[in-house]
Amino acid sequence: MSDDLQVLADDCAGEARTFLSTMTEVASGSEPAAAMPMTLLALSQVLLMGSRLGAIEDVVPEERFEADPGPDVDVDPLRSALANLFEGLDDYAYVVDPLVDVEVARSALSEDVAEIASALSHGLRHYEAGRASEALWWWQFSYLSTWGDAGARSLRAMVSLLAHIRLDADEESVSEAEFDALHP
Repeated sequence: MSDDLQVLADDCAGEARTFLSTMTEVASGSEPAAAMPMTLLALSQVLLMGSRLGAIEDVVPEERFEADPGPDVDVDPLRSALANLFEGLDDYAYVVDPLVDVEVARSALSEDVAEIASALSHGLRHYEAGRASEALWWWQFSYLSTWGDAGARSLRAMVSLLAHIRLDADEESVSEAEFDALHP
């Protein structure tokens, strides 16, 4: 594997660890006021990682088969904790494939984050076993086939959610705030 790909693998492993750590902390519920901003940042950062993988030529692993990295990480506790934390805000609608059709489907932030966490964990197991090219191949393939879409649509939902929270206000509250600002 080239030095450039090794550097990319090292960077991606760090980004994967950061995403998993951040989302585990968010799911713990220890800082509920920071849950949405931290989720927004974590999704944005991991999508940058995926974009780097999507922008390069296809990675071909050294072996022509995927070595078994062992049992998949159980992401159900993460999914459940996030669903609980984002209760009432978790579900959203999205366009399935805007290039093909305008079919609308439903998803949940907790489901999307768990899907991303599962894919990143799978790649990390390859990376930690010394199979950096396999990890890159897995992260690139799964970004293009699953978690990139899940991340992009959940990021869009998170931005929309934050916009509603911060910008939607009743007229009376806005008027009172304007009056208070003009008459100290």
